[in-house]
Amino acid sequence: MAAARAETAAAEQQAVAAEQRLATATPEPADRSIKLGPVTVGGALRANYVIGSYEGLDNGPNRGGNSGNVEFDTFRLELSLDYNNFIGEFQYRWYPAGTQESYSFLHTGWLGYRFADDSELKVGVNRVPFGPGPAGVSQSYFYDQHYFVGLSDDMDLGVKYTTDIDNWTLDLGYYAASEGSYFGRSLDSTRFSYDPVRWTSTIDDQGNVNSNGPHNGYEERHQFNLRAIYHLTDVAVPTDLGMSLQYGQLKGQRADDGSHWAASAHMVNHYKNWTLATQLTRYEYDIDADNPWGTDTLIPMGAFEFAWPVASKAWVPAVSLSYKHETPNLPWLDYVIPYVEYSSIVKDESAFNNSDLLVVGAAWASGGWYIYSDLAYSNGNYYVGNDAGHGLQDDYSNVSGVGDFGVNGNDEWNYRFTLNLGYYF
Repeated sequence: MAAARAETAAAEQQAVAAEQRLATATPEPADRSIKLGPVTVGGALRANYVIGSYEGLDNGPNRGGNSGNVEFDTFRLELSLDYNNFIGEFQYRWYPAGTQESYSFLHTGWLGYRFADDSELKVGVNRVPFGPGPAGVSQSYFYDQHYFVGLSDDMDLGVKYTTDIDNWTLDLGYYAASEGSYFGRSLDSTRFSYDPVRWTSTIDDQGNVNSNGPHNGYEERHQFNLRAIYHLTDVAVPTDLGMSLQYGQLKGQRADDGSHWAASAHMVNHYKNWTLATQLTRYEYDIDADNPWGTDTLIPMGAFEFAWPVASKAWVPAVSLSYKHETPNLPWLDYVIPYVEYSSIVKDESAFNNSDLLVVGAAWASGGWYIYSDLAYSNGNYYVGNDAGHGLQDDYSNVSGVGDFGVNGNDEWNYRFTLNLGYYF
């Protein structure tokens, strides 16, 4: 499962504003951060309570635990720089992963310059400009399905320029590579963002997944991004209309090189404290079928220590509705944001089942505390349960047997309730 998106340092807050964050779902860090000259030091501690459609799982993803348990989720350290016109951001995260081996990775690491017109240039591991905001349309702990195909909150290594021209916000980006894999047990998936990755599995003619094979898969190279958002402000319902484009290359290992592209139209409507966000995306990973998993309809993608095949071509519709309710008369609560979100991976391959995700929940802010309470239902997200129906459970031994972003062979609906308690400083 993906981590929460509460941004705590001043420089990152400015970046979030430029990227049109959907709501101010951010604990204020000013009174808790440590100032060391132009550098602000912050961080977060988070724990999860999870219960859902789990029958026990010895392998496969375990992001945040299985059924009915409480686990320490994340510790993260943040440094932000704001000195004259020089800006920067560094964030590193540690995950204990329950009873499994712990892992850690770089989330953000860039230096930049803010020009006189408030345009910004960032160099390093920074957020790819794609979609209506940093987390796509999502307000939830769980994100929407864009995240799991690498198209929201995606951190890559490159250069990004952001500027405002009249009512337009424009982003241009070039990314030489993904953010990379860091310290864990997986070959290439110890990372925050979902990317095409190298892994050690192969798939035979019957769809059986064989682990501990030769290294194979893909790495991102030479990616270009363009995003344009037009802000309609002097209207009854302020609206942000946007378009995002992405194209890049794929360097193959035991597979021919390939390419990928994505295009998205998105809109965010604000009415009083209501926010409605919608997005429709087309993506394609163009690869050759002569590879160790034997098809061009699936591509291995990974994050949080786990890689699995994802449908290589699909549409992704997504919508979210949220309401920010201020609570000035409650000393123990600053505000609450209830939300409902729906997204789907609508796959080109007729033999694949689509992957739907419905999330209903709320985010609660109080001082340095930020709490997510999410109830997620899905028939194709391997972080939402592992009940395969008929008394069986997903064991990741066959590519056609799991409720995931690829084949989604069993097409079973599972649920997961997550209570994520985070303290941000």
